[in-house]
Amino acid sequence: MNFNELSPTQPVILGFDPGKDKCGLAIMGLDRQLYFHQVVPSLDAIATINKLRQRFPVSLLVMGNQTTAKRWKQQLQAELLQPLNIMLVDERYSTLEARDRYWQMYPPQGLTKLLPKGMRQPPRPIDDIVAILLIERYLNRLTESVNS
Repeated sequence: MNFNELSPTQPVILGFDPGKDKCGLAIMGLDRQLYFHQVVPSLDAIATINKLRQRFPVSLLVMGNQTTAKRWKQQLQAELLQPLNIMLVDERYSTLEARDRYWQMYPPQGLTKLLPKGMRQPPRPIDDIVAILLIERYLNRLTESVNS
């Protein structure tokens, strides 16, 4: 588990990138401080979200609006221990963007550095990084509406 040892005092946002086999989860504050990110098996996603909510003051769940969003949203509303507001955000191109972000967060080492950027494949699933990007897209949308 990738935990930031600081515990937030302000409400945080839970990013959720649901998939058939695995899901990405991330927790970020409104100040864009990242507190947690992990890829979990889809079967464990809701239990993990319930555990995270015991540890963090989650005020909102943000998830992508594509393929399985509707089904997951219904399942979350039915199975979460306490109700939670769920916002859908545009997730187009998020996987490509997540691959670039992975290499920013974990700079390539050794021979991987020699590969052209487009050929580098992250050595692990990056659904958690997609979840981070979904939160950032939501926050960007908020700041754009405040500033316009």
